[in-house]
Amino acid sequence: MSKNSLTDRPIYDITKFTTLDFPKNLAAILWFCGCNMRCPYCYNSPIVFGSGTISIQETLDFLKTRINKLTGVVLSGGECTLYPNLEELCNEIKSLGFKIKIDTNGTNPKLIKKLIKNELVDYIALDYKAPKNKFESITKNTNFNAFENTLNSLIQADFPFETRTTVHSDLLNEEDINCIIDDLYSKNYSRIYYIQNYLHAEDNVGQITAQNHPIETNKISDKIDTNFREF
Repeated sequence: MSKNSLTDRPIYDITKFTTLDFPKNLAAILWFCGCNMRCPYCYNSPIVFGSGTISIQETLDFLKTRINKLTGVVLSGGECTLYPNLEELCNEIKSLGFKIKIDTNGTNPKLIKKLIKNELVDYIALDYKAPKNKFESITKNTNFNAFENTLNSLIQADFPFETRTTVHSDLLNEEDINCIIDDLYSKNYSRIYYIQNYLHAEDNVGQITAQNHPIETNKISDKIDTNFREF
């Protein structure tokens, strides 16, 4: 990477060890600050609104101490694909021998396709925030088409990835989730769709309150393979 890139401070924090966030890998998580969405249920408001505190050089120095201890690195946020030097960083992480997982909202399909083509990412978790008719009201972002572009390209490439939706029942109901499932089914999505129950945190982006009750899982379509998390 260039000298200027190494002094960039795009990372808010580092989780040094996780067994849960990267399937079949022991990993660290790099939390990138900033996001182009404002999902009200998001509990990462310090990351969404905050500034980076850790430089790329400091990050790489840390990862060098984890060689032969960890097998993977998760790039999360916020939205990591907003970082303009992400491709360079992935190259550096790969050169250290780590696999890479990206958590993304899918609004940068050009970059995601490039990372896949150049074998700089091994797994992607794609957030399907809401059906098209509710996408803007949930995310405060109008770029559903970019998300859909990413989703379609991942399906067509048969790339290892998952889709997931966080559900606060005051925002999304069973009909909304079934609409997402219908869309995935129509696109020949053949992987697990993860439906994540909202777990309340007082400090959230929309300052919303706890949901009165979770969605009723028995009303969710079985057209595709679904997995309910935290229900």
